[in-house]
Amino acid sequence: MSVTQDENETLSFLVEEADAGKRLDAFIASKDGSLSRSRFKSLIKEGHVSIIEVAKATAELEERVLKEPNYRVSEADRIIVNMPPPEDPTPQGEDIPLDIVFEDDHLIVINKPTGLVVHPAAGNWTGTLVNALIHHCGDSLSGIGGVRRPGIVHRLDKETSGLLVVAKSDAAHKGLSEQFADHGRTGPLVRAYQALVWGQLERRKGTIDTQIGRSHNNRLKMMVLKEGGRQAITHYRVLEEFTSGSEVVASRVECRLETGRTHQIRVHMAHIGHPLIGDPEYGQGFKSKLNKLPDTLARHIEKRKRQALHAGLLGFAHPVSGEEVIFESEMPQDLKNVMKALQNM
Repeated sequence: MSVTQDENETLSFLVEEADAGKRLDAFIASKDGSLSRSRFKSLIKEGHVSIIEVAKATAELEERVLKEPNYRVSEADRIIVNMPPPEDPTPQGEDIPLDIVFEDDHLIVINKPTGLVVHPAAGNWTGTLVNALIHHCGDSLSGIGGVRRPGIVHRLDKETSGLLVVAKSDAAHKGLSEQFADHGRTGPLVRAYQALVWGQLERRKGTIDTQIGRSHNNRLKMMVLKEGGRQAITHYRVLEEFTSGSEVVASRVECRLETGRTHQIRVHMAHIGHPLIGDPEYGQGFKSKLNKLPDTLARHIEKRKRQALHAGLLGFAHPVSGEEVIFESEMPQDLKNVMKALQNM
C-alpha cells in the first residue's frame, strides 16, 4: 500500500490490484482508520476528494474532483483527500473550572460535579461541560466530524456526579464510540456507579434486565415497558446497609452497566422497589421514608433534590494506543455526608 500525507493535511492513496473495483468511500476508509466511513463519505460529497487516473493521464497528470461515494476505483489510480481545517463550534467556550483526571492529545477524562449539564440543549444553551471543554482544550481539539468540538460518547445526568471520558480527535471518537456501542461485552469497557437507595434489597446481588422507553404520561421521563423499549441491563450488588432500630432504611449499592440507556439506574432501582435517595423524578413515592431519618438529614435531602448517584469507576481501552486504563473517583462530599448521617442513625 502506498500512502502519503503532507503538512497541509492531504492524504494520498495509490489503488493496488487487490483494491480495484471497491467503492471510493470504502476504499479510503480501509486505508485510513482514523475517520469513519460516513465521515469520508461526507468529505467526498463536499468535494474534498480527487483522483488522478493513470490510464487516462496526460503528461500533466490532471486531478479530477470526485463527488460520488459509490465511484469504483481502478488499479494504479491515485486518490487524494484534501482534509479541510476543522470549523469553529457553534457552542462558545466558557471559562468553567474542570476537575481533570487525565488528558492527552486524544481524550480527556473529567470528574463531573453535580449540577453540570453535559451538552447544550433547550434550557441549557450555556454553562455546560461542552462549553467548558471548548474553552479548556482550544486548538488541541482536532475536530469531530469536521467541527472543532469535543466528542461526547456517553453522558451523565445533570445531578449525577462522576467520571466521564470525552474525545478530542476523530480517531478517539471513533474508537470510544465503538467501545460504548459494544457495552463492554467483548472489550475492557467498564462503568460502575455507587447509589444510595431506599430500603433493603431482597438479594445481595443480581441483574435487572428489562425494556426501557419513554413514559406514556411524561415524555421527559423513562419507564420500564413490556414491549417497544430498548433492552437495558444493570448488574448490582449491595455494599452496605443502614439501619434504624431493627429496620434497614437504606442501602449503598454498586451498579455496573451492561447497557447505557437514559436514566437507566434510576429507572431500574425504582422498578425493583428501591429508588435512589433524593431522586426527584423516580423516588416520589418514597417521601414517607424521610420520616425515618434524622431531621437534619431529611431536610438536606429534601432541599438538595439530587439523586444519590455517583459514577465512581470508568475503564476502557485507549482508542489510539490500545492501552487498558481505569479511573476511580471518590464519592463527593455531599453524598459522604448523607452516608455518615445514615451510619449514625
